[in-house]
Amino acid sequence: MDIRQLEYFLAIVDRGGFHRAASALYVSQPSLSQAVRALERDLGSELFHRIGRRAVLTEAGRALIEPAREAVRGLATARASVAAVRELREGRLDVASMPSQAVEPLTTLVSAFSRRHPGVSVAIRAAFTSGDVIDLVRTGAVELGLVACAGPVSGKEVVAHVLGRQRFVVVVPPDGPFTDRTAIECRELAGQRLIVGQRGTGMRAYVDGLRERGIEFAVTAETEHRVSLMPLVLAGVGLAVVTDSWREVARRMGARVLDIEPETALDIVLVGRRGQLSPAAAAFVATAVPAPGS
Repeated sequence: MDIRQLEYFLAIVDRGGFHRAASALYVSQPSLSQAVRALERDLGSELFHRIGRRAVLTEAGRALIEPAREAVRGLATARASVAAVRELREGRLDVASMPSQAVEPLTTLVSAFSRRHPGVSVAIRAAFTSGDVIDLVRTGAVELGLVACAGPVSGKEVVAHVLGRQRFVVVVPPDGPFTDRTAIECRELAGQRLIVGQRGTGMRAYVDGLRERGIEFAVTAETEHRVSLMPLVLAGVGLAVVTDSWREVARRMGARVLDIEPETALDIVLVGRRGQLSPAAAAFVATAVPAPGS
């Protein structure tokens, strides 16, 4: 067994099949298949059921995923440690983020990190819920994750750094309701047409909580694609309740942003795995989390 075989195995898992994995790795499909066959012989178990052009994980294959990620991540950490001697002149950092936090504060964090370490690329992976982000960090698919949550982040395998809080706001089209207002009471959302995110997100939990309190509204659109929120608002489909990470983007696009009273906010948390981080991940955490007394 060698690290290349494990990288090939994970590429098939992550890409959903041999053909896509071969294209992503820039190797021929026969070479990829041969390497996986050699890995299966070494382990004494089939890792995939070959069903036509599909590759379905066996029980043994599912059991290999996390140890394989550990091994690949360990090698990457070793390589990055060598690069750290050269003051992080090269390398890559994988970060997962929920969509709203990918707007802010991730933009500011990546900008500050890139100014300090321009040779390190940051690969941002999308995840829709805080649970998704934490799972990606916990399993080693990424090193760091950015989440918004209403309570503490739990998990023995992750370390949480609270970066701040983001309050909920409502985004309104220029010709929409609440003219000449900078804030509204949450009860004033009663009777409005709202655009909502999918279940499991903070913004969806907030509007569901309003309904539980007897504040009734119409849901005109439900979207997993957070980039569609502003176009939908500006097209007059409805209002959107989001965190104020969207405030500047919404205003630049011509929408109005109103605070919702009483203030309700989410904690913005940077999570990483326990144990040694790669030099790039450690430098990113140092950039994001102020030192005590600073």
